[in-house]
Amino acid sequence: MKIAVVGATGMVGEVMLKVLAERNFIGATDELILVASERSVGKEIAFNGKNYSVVGLQTAVDLKADIALFSAGGETSLEWAPKFAAAGTTVIDNSSAWRMDPTKKLIVPEINADQLTADDKIIANPNCSTIQMVLVLAPLHRKYNIKRVIVSTYQSITGTGVKAVQQLENEYAGVQGDMAYKYPIHRNAIPQCDSFEENGYTKEEMKLVRETKKILSDNTIAVTATAVRVPVVGGHSEAVNVEFSNDFDLSEVRSILHHTDGVVLQDNIDAFTYPMPLYAEGKDAVFVGRIRRDESQENTLNMWIVADNLRKGAATNTIQIAEYLVANKLV
Repeated sequence: MKIAVVGATGMVGEVMLKVLAERNFIGATDELILVASERSVGKEIAFNGKNYSVVGLQTAVDLKADIALFSAGGETSLEWAPKFAAAGTTVIDNSSAWRMDPTKKLIVPEINADQLTADDKIIANPNCSTIQMVLVLAPLHRKYNIKRVIVSTYQSITGTGVKAVQQLENEYAGVQGDMAYKYPIHRNAIPQCDSFEENGYTKEEMKLVRETKKILSDNTIAVTATAVRVPVVGGHSEAVNVEFSNDFDLSEVRSILHHTDGVVLQDNIDAFTYPMPLYAEGKDAVFVGRIRRDESQENTLNMWIVADNLRKGAATNTIQIAEYLVANKLV
């Protein structure tokens, strides 16, 4: 097979290569194509002991990869994903470009990979904060039927990119430099992730609203979100309040989550065991804990959900989609 990584020099692209190596997705007889913008063409990147020269987008289209893992931004995806697809390549896209397109599947493999067919040539990878939340919500929705979700996120600067990481490092060191945010992030919390929409919510907040409904295939679920950027590197954290149609037993909730693929239960307050980005960093699982009944309202649950946004929130989920396509001979 030919596998292209589009945006290979970016932060998510680098993690994709790491995850590809860890999961042995690229076999000895497979061909890896590393793709980036024109300014990076010719740059060499090492992968599994071999150096690869970065090529441009048109060159990659002409090489007719079987699968292209896209992490190059929405504008690039809108322009180039159809060109790759027209050449016969199956594109798995990390940007927001195709997520809410009714003709495109929005996939978290553990939840809805069975929707995929060989005709799906552009597949959308959900937003990082959505992925970790819905992976926990999906089995609970099947059991108790979700009515409403209130989520507050505490999001890593890595979700913004290299420039934000550099800003935090500069601020730690007391060095003036380029600003990824309008304000300092060191010793601060910024209640804005992405730009604002007309309704006063940010795009990140509305992604949680819209994508949750699409992935869970239920437009009746009410979702409201507040997304906050915090000076953390290891992953995104979410305080999630869920109202169900039906009552639940806490021990049963914990059992359901314990047996959910991709979810790790960390919920022992006696031992001070609960999810934290410090421990989620570099891991593929979604961690859930602080599970407790909302005593102010019937049939309502509080949870704390944490995941490495560059891995399960981006690179790993993308590669899991690719693995499903290959295993089911859809490419």
